[in-house]
Amino acid sequence: MKRFACRRPDGFTLIELLAALLILSALALMSYRGLGAVLDAREHVTKETVKWRRVASFFARFERDIQLAAPRPVRSAAGLAPAWLGTPGSSAGPLLEFSRFASAEGIDSPRRLAYQLNDRQEVELWLWPGLDIPPGTLPKRYPVLAGVAVFELQYLDATLAWADAWPRSASDPPIPLAVRMHLALVSGEELVRVFGLRS
Repeated sequence: MKRFACRRPDGFTLIELLAALLILSALALMSYRGLGAVLDAREHVTKETVKWRRVASFFARFERDIQLAAPRPVRSAAGLAPAWLGTPGSSAGPLLEFSRFASAEGIDSPRRLAYQLNDRQEVELWLWPGLDIPPGTLPKRYPVLAGVAVFELQYLDATLAWADAWPRSASDPPIPLAVRMHLALVSGEELVRVFGLRS
């Protein structure tokens, strides 16, 4: 009697297929998690880039405005207002109000402007139509930086001391030597910048 050798059929066994599927699913899961981490990091970097670009744009706008500060008082319905008026912690009016010359490019005109932190945690820019303020004229308000928890300004006097208000007395010059800005964002970062003024 002949004996036949038990020949194995071609193909994979069920255990081999399950092992291959397990390995492939583990690789797919690791790839998915890696891709998710890359996409999350990209989104975070994009948000941070947009935030810091807005902060830099605000600093550039503020510096440009104060570099054009004019030592000219303004006439208003309440009387004569100083060229530079810094009021600490003011809730009734702006934190800083001043007169500004037109830029050398000629794209704007001399005007009165102000900066204030509103109750929506935005720094607002207030613009009046000109230097002198006719009775009943209200400024146009534009948010220039959002997500701000603290907005404080100090002013450098002739003795190189920082003051919270300007002018403090009639002997102070119309415009301080420099402005120090303390900015705290709602995301937790704190920034301090010093801007020199043309004297």
